[in-house]
Amino acid sequence: MAAMAEGQRRALAEAFGASSSSDDDGEVGYGDGDDHRTLGRERKLTEMIPVWESICEVNGLWLCREFLSENEQHWLLSSIRQEGWFNGGSFNQAMRFGEIPEWAKELAGFVREAVCFSTVEDQPLPSDLLWREPLFDQLIVNVYEPGEGICAHVDLMRFDDGIAIVSLESTCVMHFTRSKEESDNKELEEDPSQRVPVLLTPGSLVLMSGEARYLWKHEINRKPGFQLQGGKEIQQERRTSVTLRKLRPQHNSG
Repeated sequence: MAAMAEGQRRALAEAFGASSSSDDDGEVGYGDGDDHRTLGRERKLTEMIPVWESICEVNGLWLCREFLSENEQHWLLSSIRQEGWFNGGSFNQAMRFGEIPEWAKELAGFVREAVCFSTVEDQPLPSDLLWREPLFDQLIVNVYEPGEGICAHVDLMRFDDGIAIVSLESTCVMHFTRSKEESDNKELEEDPSQRVPVLLTPGSLVLMSGEARYLWKHEINRKPGFQLQGGKEIQQERRTSVTLRKLRPQHNSG
């Protein structure tokens, strides 16, 4: 295990540069005026012990509940704020294709690190997806106000396998529903008998690949009875999500 971890650390260092040294141990600010593209230098790869949970009912669905620390969540929210996408209050979604912001590239690096340093037997993201370059080149940031959710869907086929979703601010339940496909020419239909709830807490990461990406719809249903934790309704608050995907080559204009 130690030899494997050392090999992964070297590979990551080659891909993203060396981890922070003892000279970089000072505190990092996260105010709106700070440089929000430097957090990665503060992450020590040798100290990363991500805890992954396989959602056994959904093949290819993995959850890392403490993917981002509180400081890292603050950094990510500050980075999003500085983009100015939601200042007017009339938009709740921002999309970028090809050249994504530097902080989003850094976040993608965090995803790769977390997978490489997982201690589970099955890797949360297949190697052919994990080591593609770039790992992700499409970004969606959604801001959900209290009561807002997202309908059940499978992401468009213009995007490749392997999708990452980072949750910020508010806890919620994302439901995964098995789809049944009668033919190649018909839309995937929901099978309500196969609905799997997954609790997403602030700072958590969800990875979808294989069946989870292609054969299961995912949604955040805000109707009474769907947002439950321990049998009680979750208090609906503002939630921000960051989704990272990879365009298929024929759809990549970059």
